[in-house]
Amino acid sequence: MYDYVKKILSARVYDVAIESPLDHMPRLSKRIGNDVHLKREDLQPVFSFKLRGAYNKMAQLTRAELERGVICASAGNHAQGVALSANRMGVRALIVMPVTTPAIKVQAVERLGGHVVLHGDAFDEAASHARKLEAEQGLTFIHPYDDPDVIAGQGTVGMEILRQHADPIEAIFVPIGGGGLAAGVAAYVKFLRPETKVIGVEPDDAASMKAAIAAGDRVLLDQVGLFADGVAVRQAGAETFRLCRELLDEVITVDADSICAAVKDIFDNTRAVSEPSGALSLAGLKAYAEREGLQGKSLVAINSGANLNFDRLRHIAERADIGEHREALLAVTIPEQPGSYRRFIQLLGKRSITEFNYRYADERDAHIFVGVQLSRGEKEKGEIVAMLRGHGFTVLDMTDNEMAKLHVRYMVGGRVPGLRDELVYRFEFPERPGALMRFLDGLDPAWNISLFHYRNHGADNGRVLAGIQVPEGERALFRRKLAELGYPHWEETSNPAYRSFLDGNSGSAGRSEKVA
Repeated sequence: MYDYVKKILSARVYDVAIESPLDHMPRLSKRIGNDVHLKREDLQPVFSFKLRGAYNKMAQLTRAELERGVICASAGNHAQGVALSANRMGVRALIVMPVTTPAIKVQAVERLGGHVVLHGDAFDEAASHARKLEAEQGLTFIHPYDDPDVIAGQGTVGMEILRQHADPIEAIFVPIGGGGLAAGVAAYVKFLRPETKVIGVEPDDAASMKAAIAAGDRVLLDQVGLFADGVAVRQAGAETFRLCRELLDEVITVDADSICAAVKDIFDNTRAVSEPSGALSLAGLKAYAEREGLQGKSLVAINSGANLNFDRLRHIAERADIGEHREALLAVTIPEQPGSYRRFIQLLGKRSITEFNYRYADERDAHIFVGVQLSRGEKEKGEIVAMLRGHGFTVLDMTDNEMAKLHVRYMVGGRVPGLRDELVYRFEFPERPGALMRFLDGLDPAWNISLFHYRNHGADNGRVLAGIQVPEGERALFRRKLAELGYPHWEETSNPAYRSFLDGNSGSAGRSEKVA
Protein backbone atom coordinates (compact mmCIF):
# COMPACT_ATOMS: atom_id res chain seq x y z
CA MET A 1 0.00 0.00 0.00
CA TYR A 2 2.88 2.37 0.82
CA ASP A 3 4.39 1.79 -2.63
CA TYR A 4 1.05 2.53 -4.29
CA VAL A 5 0.63 5.75 -2.33
CA LYS A 6 4.06 6.88 -3.58
CA LYS A 7 3.06 5.98 -7.14
CA ILE A 8 -0.21 7.88 -6.80
CA LEU A 9 1.47 10.99 -5.40
CA SER A 10 3.93 11.05 -8.31
CA ALA A 11 1.48 9.99 -11.03
CA ARG A 12 1.60 11.90 -14.31
CA VAL A 13 -2.06 12.65 -14.94
CA TYR A 14 -2.46 16.43 -14.95
CA ASP A 15 -0.79 16.89 -18.32
CA VAL A 16 -4.14 15.80 -19.76
CA ALA A 17 -6.63 15.39 -16.88
CA ILE A 18 -8.29 17.97 -14.66
CA GLU A 19 -8.84 17.85 -10.92
CA SER A 20 -12.54 17.13 -11.16
CA PRO A 21 -14.93 18.83 -8.72
CA LEU A 22 -16.61 17.13 -5.78
CA ASP A 23 -20.18 18.35 -6.09
CA HIS A 24 -22.73 18.36 -3.30
CA MET A 25 -26.07 16.73 -4.21
CA PRO A 26 -28.61 18.80 -2.24
CA ARG A 27 -31.82 17.18 -3.42
CA LEU A 28 -30.62 13.62 -2.91
CA SER A 29 -28.98 14.53 0.42
CA LYS A 30 -32.26 15.87 1.74
CA ARG A 31 -34.22 12.90 0.46
CA ILE A 32 -32.07 10.19 2.04
CA GLY A 33 -30.96 12.13 5.13
CA ASN A 34 -27.22 11.98 4.44
CA ASP A 35 -24.66 14.42 3.04
CA VAL A 36 -24.01 13.10 -0.48
CA HIS A 37 -21.19 14.28 -2.74
CA LEU A 38 -20.47 13.27 -6.32
CA LYS A 39 -16.94 13.11 -7.75
CA ARG A 40 -17.38 14.46 -11.28
CA GLU A 41 -15.08 12.35 -13.45
CA ASP A 42 -17.63 12.80 -16.23
CA LEU A 43 -16.09 16.28 -16.68
CA GLN A 44 -12.71 14.95 -17.83
CA PRO A 45 -11.68 15.77 -21.43
CA VAL A 46 -12.80 12.28 -22.53
CA PHE A 47 -15.80 12.32 -20.13
CA SER A 48 -14.31 9.52 -18.00
CA PHE A 49 -11.67 8.86 -15.32
CA LYS A 50 -9.92 6.37 -17.61
CA LEU A 51 -7.69 9.08 -19.03
CA ARG A 52 -5.75 9.20 -15.76
CA GLY A 53 -4.51 5.61 -15.81
CA ALA A 54 -3.91 5.48 -19.55
CA TYR A 55 -1.74 8.58 -19.60
CA ASN A 56 0.17 7.68 -16.44
CA LYS A 57 1.03 4.26 -17.88
CA MET A 58 2.17 5.70 -21.19
CA ALA A 59 4.21 8.39 -19.41
CA GLN A 60 6.27 5.60 -17.80
CA LEU A 61 7.12 3.91 -21.13
CA THR A 62 10.45 4.34 -22.87
CA ARG A 63 10.58 6.22 -26.14
CA ALA A 64 11.33 2.94 -27.94
CA GLU A 65 8.21 1.33 -26.48
CA LEU A 66 6.08 4.30 -27.52
CA GLU A 67 7.50 4.44 -31.04
CA ARG A 68 6.43 0.84 -31.67
CA GLY A 69 2.87 2.07 -31.19
CA VAL A 70 0.39 1.20 -28.45
CA ILE A 71 -2.64 -1.05 -28.39
CA CYS A 72 -5.47 -1.56 -25.93
CA ALA A 73 -8.80 -3.32 -25.55
CA SER A 74 -11.67 -1.32 -24.16
CA ALA A 75 -15.45 -0.96 -24.10
CA GLY A 76 -14.87 2.72 -24.79
CA ASN A 77 -13.64 4.92 -21.97
CA HIS A 78 -10.12 3.50 -21.63
CA ALA A 79 -9.94 3.57 -25.41
CA GLN A 80 -10.53 7.30 -25.46
CA GLY A 81 -7.91 7.80 -22.77
CA VAL A 82 -5.33 5.86 -24.74
CA ALA A 83 -6.25 7.60 -28.00
CA LEU A 84 -5.94 11.08 -26.47
CA SER A 85 -2.70 10.19 -24.69
CA ALA A 86 -1.21 8.77 -27.88
CA ASN A 87 -2.29 11.85 -29.77
CA ARG A 88 -0.55 14.10 -27.23
CA MET A 89 2.61 11.98 -27.36
CA GLY A 90 2.61 11.67 -31.13
CA VAL A 91 2.40 7.86 -31.28
CA ARG A 92 0.18 5.38 -33.10
CA ALA A 93 -2.75 3.86 -31.17
CA LEU A 94 -4.66 0.72 -32.21
CA ILE A 95 -7.88 0.29 -30.23
CA VAL A 96 -9.82 -2.99 -30.10
CA MET A 97 -13.42 -2.51 -28.98
CA PRO A 98 -16.36 -4.94 -28.66
CA VAL A 99 -18.89 -4.70 -31.46
CA THR A 100 -21.49 -3.85 -28.77
CA THR A 101 -19.67 -0.63 -27.83
CA PRO A 102 -21.95 2.44 -28.03
CA ALA A 103 -21.39 4.35 -31.25
CA ILE A 104 -20.64 7.56 -29.35
CA LYS A 105 -17.54 5.92 -27.84
CA VAL A 106 -16.30 4.49 -31.14
CA GLN A 107 -16.70 7.85 -32.86
CA ALA A 108 -14.93 9.64 -30.02
CA VAL A 109 -11.91 7.33 -30.29
CA GLU A 110 -11.69 7.91 -34.03
CA ARG A 111 -11.92 11.68 -33.58
CA LEU A 112 -8.99 11.49 -31.16
CA GLY A 113 -6.87 9.75 -33.79
CA GLY A 114 -7.16 6.14 -32.64
CA HIS A 115 -7.55 3.37 -35.21
CA VAL A 116 -10.53 1.24 -34.14
CA VAL A 117 -10.90 -2.50 -34.63
CA LEU A 118 -14.29 -3.92 -33.60
CA HIS A 119 -14.11 -7.49 -32.35
CA GLY A 120 -16.19 -9.71 -30.05
CA ASP A 121 -19.38 -9.14 -28.10
CA ALA A 122 -17.74 -8.15 -24.80
CA PHE A 123 -14.48 -6.83 -23.37
CA ASP A 124 -12.83 -10.22 -22.82
CA GLU A 125 -13.12 -11.20 -26.48
CA ALA A 126 -11.78 -7.81 -27.53
CA ALA A 127 -8.87 -8.17 -25.08
CA SER A 128 -7.94 -11.59 -26.45
CA HIS A 129 -7.88 -10.20 -29.98
CA ALA A 130 -5.81 -7.19 -28.86
CA ARG A 131 -3.19 -9.51 -27.34
CA LYS A 132 -3.00 -11.37 -30.65
CA LEU A 133 -2.44 -8.12 -32.57
CA GLU A 134 0.11 -7.02 -29.97
CA ALA A 135 2.22 -10.09 -30.67
CA GLU A 136 1.80 -9.91 -34.45
CA GLN A 137 2.69 -6.21 -34.77
CA GLY A 138 5.09 -5.73 -31.87
CA LEU A 139 2.87 -3.11 -30.21
CA THR A 140 2.95 -2.03 -26.54
CA PHE A 141 -0.15 -3.13 -24.66
CA ILE A 142 -1.86 -0.59 -22.36
CA HIS A 143 -4.02 -2.59 -19.97
CA PRO A 144 -7.29 -0.90 -18.93
CA TYR A 145 -6.98 -1.83 -15.26
CA ASP A 146 -4.58 -4.64 -14.30
CA ASP A 147 -1.35 -2.66 -14.26
CA PRO A 148 0.32 -0.84 -11.31
CA ASP A 149 0.83 2.39 -13.27
CA VAL A 150 -2.77 2.38 -14.48
CA ILE A 151 -3.99 1.69 -10.93
CA ALA A 152 -1.84 4.55 -9.61
CA GLY A 153 -3.26 6.92 -12.21
CA GLN A 154 -6.81 6.02 -11.22
CA GLY A 155 -5.84 6.34 -7.55
CA THR A 156 -5.44 10.10 -8.00
CA VAL A 157 -9.24 10.24 -7.86
CA GLY A 158 -9.05 9.13 -4.22
CA MET A 159 -6.25 11.60 -3.53
CA GLU A 160 -8.41 14.45 -4.79
CA ILE A 161 -11.47 13.35 -2.80
CA LEU A 162 -9.56 13.46 0.50
CA ARG A 163 -8.06 16.83 -0.38
CA GLN A 164 -11.45 18.25 -1.37
CA HIS A 165 -13.36 16.89 1.65
CA ALA A 166 -11.27 17.43 4.79
CA ASP A 167 -14.10 16.45 7.14
CA PRO A 168 -14.76 12.79 8.03
CA ILE A 169 -16.23 10.62 5.29
CA GLU A 170 -18.29 7.60 6.26
CA ALA A 171 -17.85 5.81 2.94
CA ILE A 172 -16.63 6.25 -0.63
CA PHE A 173 -18.44 4.21 -3.29
CA VAL A 174 -16.44 3.14 -6.33
CA PRO A 175 -17.68 1.40 -9.50
CA ILE A 176 -15.91 -1.84 -10.37
CA GLY A 177 -15.34 -3.35 -13.80
CA GLY A 178 -11.86 -4.79 -13.82
CA GLY A 179 -11.10 -3.07 -10.52
CA GLY A 180 -8.43 -0.49 -11.37
CA LEU A 181 -10.29 2.52 -10.00
CA ALA A 182 -11.41 0.68 -6.86
CA ALA A 183 -7.90 -0.64 -6.18
CA GLY A 184 -6.25 2.75 -6.65
CA VAL A 185 -8.79 4.69 -4.59
CA ALA A 186 -8.76 2.09 -1.79
CA ALA A 187 -4.94 2.03 -1.63
CA TYR A 188 -4.74 5.78 -1.10
CA VAL A 189 -7.79 6.25 1.15
CA LYS A 190 -7.03 3.31 3.43
CA PHE A 191 -3.47 4.55 3.91
CA LEU A 192 -4.49 8.07 4.95
CA ARG A 193 -7.95 7.50 6.44
CA PRO A 194 -8.37 3.85 7.36
CA GLU A 195 -11.61 4.66 9.19
CA THR A 196 -13.29 5.65 5.90
CA LYS A 197 -15.03 2.73 4.24
CA VAL A 198 -14.29 2.09 0.58
CA ILE A 199 -17.12 0.10 -0.98
CA GLY A 200 -17.06 -1.35 -4.47
CA VAL A 201 -20.25 -1.43 -6.54
CA GLU A 202 -21.01 -3.81 -9.42
CA PRO A 203 -24.09 -4.55 -11.55
CA ASP A 204 -25.78 -7.73 -10.37
CA ASP A 205 -25.33 -9.21 -13.86
CA ALA A 206 -21.58 -8.45 -14.07
CA ALA A 207 -20.30 -8.95 -10.53
CA SER A 208 -16.91 -10.51 -11.25
CA MET A 209 -15.07 -8.92 -8.29
CA LYS A 210 -17.74 -9.88 -5.77
CA ALA A 211 -17.68 -13.45 -7.06
CA ALA A 212 -13.87 -13.53 -6.88
CA ILE A 213 -13.75 -12.27 -3.30
CA ALA A 214 -16.42 -14.77 -2.26
CA ALA A 215 -14.50 -17.63 -3.93
CA GLY A 216 -11.08 -16.52 -2.66
CA ASP A 217 -9.73 -16.50 -6.20
CA ARG A 218 -10.53 -14.93 -9.54
CA VAL A 219 -13.46 -16.50 -11.32
CA LEU A 220 -14.56 -16.27 -14.95
CA LEU A 221 -18.25 -15.44 -15.31
CA ASP A 222 -20.11 -17.32 -18.03
CA GLN A 223 -21.53 -14.06 -19.32
CA VAL A 224 -22.10 -10.45 -18.26
CA GLY A 225 -24.90 -7.97 -18.83
CA LEU A 226 -24.09 -5.10 -21.16
CA PHE A 227 -26.41 -2.36 -19.87
CA ALA A 228 -23.54 -0.86 -17.86
CA ASP A 229 -21.08 -1.62 -20.65
CA GLY A 230 -18.22 0.30 -19.01
CA VAL A 231 -18.00 -2.32 -16.24
CA ALA A 232 -19.01 -5.41 -18.24
CA VAL A 233 -15.92 -7.52 -17.38
CA ARG A 234 -16.12 -11.30 -16.98
CA GLN A 235 -12.99 -11.59 -14.80
CA ALA A 236 -11.37 -9.17 -12.37
CA GLY A 237 -7.68 -8.41 -12.86
CA ALA A 238 -5.06 -10.32 -10.89
CA GLU A 239 -3.44 -7.28 -9.26
CA THR A 240 -6.74 -5.47 -8.79
CA PHE A 241 -8.24 -8.56 -7.15
CA ARG A 242 -5.30 -8.77 -4.75
CA LEU A 243 -5.73 -5.15 -3.73
CA CYS A 244 -9.52 -5.11 -3.62
CA ARG A 245 -9.71 -8.29 -1.55
CA GLU A 246 -7.32 -6.74 0.97
CA LEU A 247 -8.52 -3.14 1.02
CA LEU A 248 -12.23 -2.92 0.17
CA ASP A 249 -14.67 -3.04 3.06
CA GLU A 250 -17.33 -4.63 0.88
CA VAL A 251 -18.57 -5.12 -2.67
CA ILE A 252 -22.30 -4.66 -3.21
CA THR A 253 -24.43 -5.17 -6.30
CA VAL A 254 -27.36 -3.23 -7.76
CA ASP A 255 -29.82 -3.95 -10.55
CA ALA A 256 -30.38 -2.04 -13.79
CA ASP A 257 -33.48 -0.22 -12.52
CA SER A 258 -31.50 1.14 -9.57
CA ILE A 259 -28.81 2.35 -11.96
CA CYS A 260 -31.47 4.11 -14.06
CA ALA A 261 -32.78 5.82 -10.93
CA ALA A 262 -29.25 6.97 -10.08
CA VAL A 263 -28.82 8.44 -13.59
CA LYS A 264 -31.96 10.47 -12.90
CA ASP A 265 -30.66 11.54 -9.48
CA ILE A 266 -27.45 12.82 -11.06
CA PHE A 267 -29.44 14.75 -13.64
CA ASP A 268 -31.80 16.19 -11.04
CA ASN A 269 -28.89 17.45 -8.93
CA THR A 270 -26.30 18.47 -11.53
CA ARG A 271 -28.15 18.59 -14.89
CA ALA A 272 -25.51 16.17 -16.19
CA VAL A 273 -26.38 12.88 -17.87
CA SER A 274 -24.12 10.01 -16.82
CA GLU A 275 -23.70 6.68 -18.54
CA PRO A 276 -25.02 3.63 -16.63
CA SER A 277 -21.58 2.63 -15.34
CA GLY A 278 -21.03 6.26 -14.34
CA ALA A 279 -24.11 6.19 -12.07
CA LEU A 280 -23.33 2.72 -10.72
CA SER A 281 -21.59 3.87 -7.53
CA LEU A 282 -24.40 6.29 -6.66
CA ALA A 283 -26.90 3.45 -6.99
CA GLY A 284 -24.73 1.49 -4.57
CA LEU A 285 -24.52 4.45 -2.19
CA LYS A 286 -28.29 4.70 -2.00
CA ALA A 287 -28.76 0.97 -1.51
CA TYR A 288 -26.11 0.86 1.23
CA ALA A 289 -27.52 3.89 3.06
CA GLU A 290 -30.98 2.34 3.04
CA ARG A 291 -29.73 -1.09 4.13
CA GLU A 292 -27.67 0.32 7.01
CA GLY A 293 -30.22 2.94 8.02
CA LEU A 294 -27.60 5.70 7.77
CA GLN A 295 -28.53 9.23 8.78
CA GLY A 296 -26.39 12.35 8.86
CA LYS A 297 -23.30 10.70 7.33
CA SER A 298 -20.98 12.06 4.65
CA LEU A 299 -21.03 9.76 1.61
CA VAL A 300 -19.16 10.09 -1.68
CA ALA A 301 -19.92 8.42 -5.01
CA ILE A 302 -17.76 8.59 -8.13
CA ASN A 303 -19.49 9.47 -11.39
CA SER A 304 -17.01 7.61 -13.54
CA GLY A 305 -18.22 8.60 -17.00
CA ALA A 306 -20.76 10.22 -19.31
CA ASN A 307 -20.24 8.47 -22.64
CA LEU A 308 -23.86 7.58 -23.26
CA ASN A 309 -25.62 6.77 -26.51
CA PHE A 310 -28.60 9.13 -26.73
CA ASP A 311 -31.04 6.34 -27.57
CA ARG A 312 -30.16 4.60 -24.26
CA LEU A 313 -32.08 7.40 -22.54
CA ARG A 314 -35.38 5.83 -23.62
CA HIS A 315 -34.77 2.81 -21.45
CA ILE A 316 -33.33 4.83 -18.58
CA ALA A 317 -36.30 7.19 -18.46
CA GLU A 318 -38.72 4.27 -18.65
CA ARG A 319 -37.17 2.44 -15.71
CA ALA A 320 -35.94 5.23 -13.42
CA ASP A 321 -39.15 5.63 -11.42
CA ILE A 322 -39.34 1.88 -10.83
CA GLY A 323 -35.74 1.84 -9.65
CA GLU A 324 -36.50 4.66 -7.22
CA HIS A 325 -39.72 2.98 -6.01
CA ARG A 326 -41.71 5.93 -7.37
CA GLU A 327 -43.96 3.82 -9.60
CA ALA A 328 -46.02 0.70 -9.00
CA LEU A 329 -47.03 -1.53 -11.92
CA LEU A 330 -50.13 -3.56 -11.16
CA ALA A 331 -52.28 -6.10 -12.98
CA VAL A 332 -55.83 -5.52 -11.78
CA THR A 333 -58.93 -7.54 -12.61
CA ILE A 334 -62.22 -5.63 -12.51
CA PRO A 335 -65.74 -6.59 -13.63
CA GLU A 336 -66.28 -6.22 -17.37
CA GLN A 337 -69.30 -3.93 -17.11
CA PRO A 338 -70.05 -0.24 -17.64
CA GLY A 339 -69.02 1.91 -14.69
CA SER A 340 -66.22 -0.36 -13.49
CA TYR A 341 -63.47 1.92 -14.80
CA ARG A 342 -64.95 4.96 -13.15
CA ARG A 343 -65.15 3.15 -9.82
CA PHE A 344 -61.59 1.88 -10.17
CA ILE A 345 -60.18 5.34 -10.99
CA GLN A 346 -62.17 6.90 -8.13
CA LEU A 347 -60.55 4.47 -5.71
CA LEU A 348 -57.09 5.57 -6.84
CA GLY A 349 -58.09 9.12 -5.92
CA LYS A 350 -55.72 11.96 -6.81
CA ARG A 351 -52.75 9.71 -7.45
CA SER A 352 -51.18 10.22 -10.87
CA ILE A 353 -51.70 7.31 -13.25
CA THR A 354 -48.57 6.70 -15.30
CA GLU A 355 -49.88 3.86 -17.44
CA PHE A 356 -53.23 2.31 -18.28
CA ASN A 357 -53.41 -0.59 -20.75
CA TYR A 358 -56.48 -2.71 -21.41
CA ARG A 359 -58.16 -4.72 -24.17
CA TYR A 360 -61.56 -6.36 -23.97
CA ALA A 361 -61.24 -10.15 -23.64
CA ASP A 362 -64.54 -11.58 -22.37
CA GLU A 363 -67.87 -10.52 -20.89
CA ARG A 364 -66.94 -11.33 -17.29
CA ASP A 365 -63.54 -9.86 -16.37
CA ALA A 366 -61.43 -6.91 -17.52
CA HIS A 367 -57.67 -7.25 -17.03
CA ILE A 368 -55.89 -3.91 -16.67
CA PHE A 369 -52.16 -3.16 -16.63
CA VAL A 370 -51.88 0.06 -14.63
CA GLY A 371 -48.99 2.21 -13.42
CA VAL A 372 -49.43 4.43 -10.36
CA GLN A 373 -47.04 7.14 -9.24
CA LEU A 374 -45.82 6.74 -5.67
CA SER A 375 -44.66 9.41 -3.25
CA ARG A 376 -43.89 7.07 -0.31
CA GLY A 377 -42.31 4.11 -2.07
CA GLU A 378 -42.96 0.48 -1.14
CA LYS A 379 -45.16 1.36 1.84
CA GLU A 380 -47.59 3.30 -0.34
CA LYS A 381 -47.64 0.55 -2.95
CA GLY A 382 -48.61 -1.95 -0.26
CA GLU A 383 -51.41 0.35 0.88
CA ILE A 384 -52.76 0.68 -2.67
CA VAL A 385 -52.72 -3.08 -3.25
CA ALA A 386 -54.46 -3.72 0.08
CA MET A 387 -57.08 -1.05 -0.64
CA LEU A 388 -57.92 -2.44 -4.08
CA ARG A 389 -58.12 -5.99 -2.77
CA GLY A 390 -60.34 -4.74 0.04
CA HIS A 391 -62.80 -3.51 -2.59
CA GLY A 392 -62.93 -6.92 -4.25
CA PHE A 393 -60.40 -6.45 -7.05
CA THR A 394 -57.81 -9.10 -7.85
CA VAL A 395 -54.36 -7.43 -7.86
CA LEU A 396 -50.95 -8.75 -8.93
CA ASP A 397 -47.82 -6.67 -8.31
CA MET A 398 -45.85 -6.51 -11.59
CA THR A 399 -43.31 -3.89 -10.52
CA ASP A 400 -40.42 -6.36 -10.42
CA ASN A 401 -41.67 -8.67 -13.17
CA GLU A 402 -39.18 -8.39 -16.06
CA MET A 403 -41.47 -10.05 -18.60
CA ALA A 404 -44.25 -7.62 -17.73
CA LYS A 405 -41.97 -4.56 -17.81
CA LEU A 406 -40.13 -5.45 -20.99
CA HIS A 407 -42.85 -7.08 -23.06
CA VAL A 408 -46.38 -7.64 -21.78
CA ARG A 409 -47.09 -3.95 -21.12
CA TYR A 410 -46.61 -3.32 -24.85
CA MET A 411 -48.62 -6.36 -25.95
CA VAL A 412 -51.94 -5.61 -24.22
CA GLY A 413 -54.26 -5.69 -27.22
CA GLY A 414 -55.30 -8.03 -29.97
CA ARG A 415 -58.37 -8.92 -31.96
CA VAL A 416 -61.71 -9.64 -30.31
CA PRO A 417 -63.90 -11.56 -32.79
CA GLY A 418 -67.51 -10.45 -32.73
CA LEU A 419 -66.94 -7.26 -30.71
CA ARG A 420 -69.76 -4.95 -31.78
CA ASP A 421 -70.05 -1.22 -32.25
CA GLU A 422 -66.43 -0.42 -31.43
CA LEU A 423 -65.16 3.03 -32.30
CA VAL A 424 -61.45 3.75 -31.88
CA TYR A 425 -60.20 7.24 -31.06
CA ARG A 426 -56.83 8.74 -30.34
CA PHE A 427 -56.84 11.51 -27.71
CA GLU A 428 -54.47 14.07 -26.25
CA PHE A 429 -55.13 14.43 -22.52
CA PRO A 430 -53.64 17.26 -20.46
CA GLU A 431 -50.86 15.65 -18.41
CA ARG A 432 -52.30 16.37 -14.97
CA PRO A 433 -54.17 14.47 -12.23
CA GLY A 434 -57.87 14.11 -12.87
CA ALA A 435 -57.70 14.20 -16.67
CA LEU A 436 -58.73 10.56 -17.01
CA MET A 437 -61.56 10.93 -14.51
CA ARG A 438 -62.88 13.93 -16.43
CA PHE A 439 -62.84 11.85 -19.60
CA LEU A 440 -64.79 9.02 -17.97
CA ASP A 441 -67.30 11.43 -16.43
CA GLY A 442 -67.93 12.92 -19.87
CA LEU A 443 -69.08 9.61 -21.37
CA ASP A 444 -72.45 7.94 -21.03
CA PRO A 445 -72.08 5.10 -18.46
CA ALA A 446 -73.77 2.74 -20.92
CA TRP A 447 -70.90 3.02 -23.39
CA ASN A 448 -68.40 0.29 -22.61
CA ILE A 449 -64.67 0.96 -22.93
CA SER A 450 -63.23 -1.93 -24.91
CA LEU A 451 -59.64 -0.71 -25.35
CA PHE A 452 -57.47 1.79 -23.51
CA HIS A 453 -53.77 2.49 -23.91
CA TYR A 454 -51.86 5.26 -22.15
CA ARG A 455 -48.30 5.73 -20.94
CA ASN A 456 -46.79 8.88 -19.45
CA HIS A 457 -43.78 9.82 -21.60
CA GLY A 458 -42.97 13.11 -19.94
CA ALA A 459 -44.64 15.33 -22.53
CA ASP A 460 -47.11 18.11 -21.71
CA ASN A 461 -49.92 16.04 -23.20
CA GLY A 462 -50.74 12.39 -22.60
CA ARG A 463 -51.35 10.27 -25.71
CA VAL A 464 -54.31 7.92 -25.34
CA LEU A 465 -55.83 5.32 -27.65
CA ALA A 466 -59.34 4.27 -26.63
CA GLY A 467 -61.95 1.88 -28.00
CA ILE A 468 -65.54 2.58 -26.99
CA GLN A 469 -68.63 0.54 -27.85
CA VAL A 470 -71.25 3.00 -29.10
CA PRO A 471 -74.41 1.77 -30.87
CA GLU A 472 -75.01 3.26 -34.31
CA GLY A 473 -77.99 5.31 -33.16
CA GLU A 474 -76.05 6.99 -30.34
CA ARG A 475 -72.99 8.09 -32.24
CA ALA A 476 -74.16 11.65 -32.86
CA LEU A 477 -74.59 12.04 -29.08
CA PHE A 478 -71.19 10.46 -28.55
CA ARG A 479 -69.51 12.97 -30.82
CA ARG A 480 -71.26 15.87 -29.07
CA LYS A 481 -69.94 14.55 -25.76
CA LEU A 482 -66.40 14.48 -27.14
CA ALA A 483 -66.77 18.05 -28.39
CA GLU A 484 -67.94 19.16 -24.93
CA LEU A 485 -64.98 17.38 -23.34
CA GLY A 486 -62.64 19.57 -25.39
CA TYR A 487 -59.72 17.12 -25.64
CA PRO A 488 -58.10 16.99 -29.12
CA HIS A 489 -59.11 13.70 -30.70
CA TRP A 490 -58.86 11.75 -33.94
CA GLU A 491 -61.06 8.87 -35.03
CA GLU A 492 -58.89 5.86 -35.90
CA THR A 493 -61.54 3.23 -36.60
CA SER A 494 -60.42 3.04 -40.22
CA ASN A 495 -56.69 3.18 -39.46
CA PRO A 496 -54.84 0.24 -41.08
CA ALA A 497 -52.88 -0.36 -37.86
CA TYR A 498 -56.16 -0.90 -36.02
CA ARG A 499 -57.59 -3.02 -38.83
CA SER A 500 -54.47 -5.18 -39.01
CA PHE A 501 -53.87 -5.88 -35.33
CA LEU A 502 -56.85 -4.94 -33.16
CA ASP A 503 -60.08 -5.19 -35.14
CA GLY A 504 -61.89 -8.50 -34.74
CA ASN A 505 -64.23 -7.59 -37.60
CA SER A 506 -61.73 -6.86 -40.37
CA GLY A 507 -62.75 -4.37 -42.98
CA SER A 508 -61.30 -1.91 -45.41
CA ALA A 509 -58.32 0.16 -44.32
CA GLY A 510 -58.47 3.92 -44.30
CA ARG A 511 -56.83 6.80 -42.53
CA SER A 512 -57.29 8.75 -39.34
CA GLU A 513 -59.11 12.07 -39.25
CA LYS A 514 -58.77 14.80 -36.64
CA VAL A 515 -62.22 15.79 -35.47
CA ALA A 516 -61.41 18.29 -32.72
